[in-house]
This record gives sequence, C-alpha cells and structure tokens, in this order.
Amino acid sequence: MTVPTSALEGEVAIGEKRLEGMLELPPNPRGLVVFAHGSGSSRFSPRNNLVAGRLRERGSGTLLFDLLTDSEAQDRRNVFDIPLLADRMAEAVEWARRATETRDLPVGLFGASTGAAAALVAAANLPGKVSAVVSRGGRPDRSGDALPRVKVPTLLIVGGADYGVIALNEAAFARLACKKDLRLVQGARHLFEEPGTLEAVVEFAAGWFEEHRAPQGDGQSG
Repeated sequence: MTVPTSALEGEVAIGEKRLEGMLELPPNPRGLVVFAHGSGSSRFSPRNNLVAGRLRERGSGTLLFDLLTDSEAQDRRNVFDIPLLADRMAEAVEWARRATETRDLPVGLFGASTGAAAALVAAANLPGKVSAVVSRGGRPDRSGDALPRVKVPTLLIVGGADYGVIALNEAAFARLACKKDLRLVQGARHLFEEPGTLEAVVEFAAGWFEEHRAPQGDGQSG
C-alpha cells in the first residue's frame, strides 16, 4: 500500500487485489468520503468525480477506487455481487483508517446505483468505523437484511423523475433503523444529467457529511 506522503493527491492501491484508486485531500481536511460507483462504472465516473471535486472544495478528502479488477469486471455477475462489492468497500475503509494521511479522519461513504447497496452493507458490517452514508440514485433495496443493521446516519437522494427507483428507495428507507432522510431532486432522472441536479446532490451530500462527522456505534431512530 502506498499513500502520498507529501502531495495532496496520488494514486493508491487498495487491499489484496491492489485495486486502483485516487486519493485527493484538500488542505486541512475535516473528513474523508469513500466513493462506491455503480454498475459498469469505475473510479473515472464523471458524475462521482464532479461530486468529489465539490466535496473537496468544502473540506472533505475523497477516495475513488475501482471495486473490481479488470478481469473481475468482465464477469457481469461480479458487477451485481453486493457482498463482494461491500467487502471491497470495507477494505477501503480499513485502508483509510491505517494510512498516514487519512487515519485520523472520519470516514463517510457515498454510493451510486448498486454502489449504494455496497456502501450500506459495508457500514452495517463496520460498526463504529463509518460516520455517515449517502446514496445517489442508489439501489439500497439490494442491501437486503443489512438495512436494519445500519447504525450510521443515512441519506437517500433520488431523482424526482426516477419513478421506479423512488419506490425502491422508499421501501428501503422504511427498513432503516438509524437517523435517516430521503430527499428528492426535482426534475432529475436516474443519472442526474439534467442542469443543476448534480449541484443539488452536492449540497445535500456535503451538508449530511458535515453534520455527521463522528462514527456512531449505536443506532438512532429518525
């Protein structure tokens, strides 16, 4: 594992598979957000990178990494293997807690599409090690029985025109037993490509991470 020792950004390798990632830290970061991209995407996701850049402007470091190796990604079953993806997210969190640059920072998770389920399962499996979770256009319903075990503040952001996914998020929201919120971005469909919609995501996500910096081991109702 290599972590930048002097620069504020650099390539990193996560876990036994040496998954490729990019760690970027603003001056005096107040937290770290680890991103879980959706199916068919990677650390180069333009939407996640836009959100990450805006979060850095507001004082959070970011870690975007590939949840699968190139060969693993060729098998579409892996793309939807939530336990596998959640394990990779957990590896990234543990890596961040050991790395010199990030070990003192509270870690939040940001998941898009199926990556949201991976982030929620990872948070459920890492009590006391994650401060908050944000889902963008996610599929939290794919988290299954992990949903009631999530103990950290969780924000579900859904496009107001993403009708099928709204219902799935509402069903998952009802199963969460932590501090939680569900916010609709009016006019946005699943990819949040409409003008101004990603900016709304940034505002919601940044506010959530800023409000919930400290890891929580016990659940909160909300």
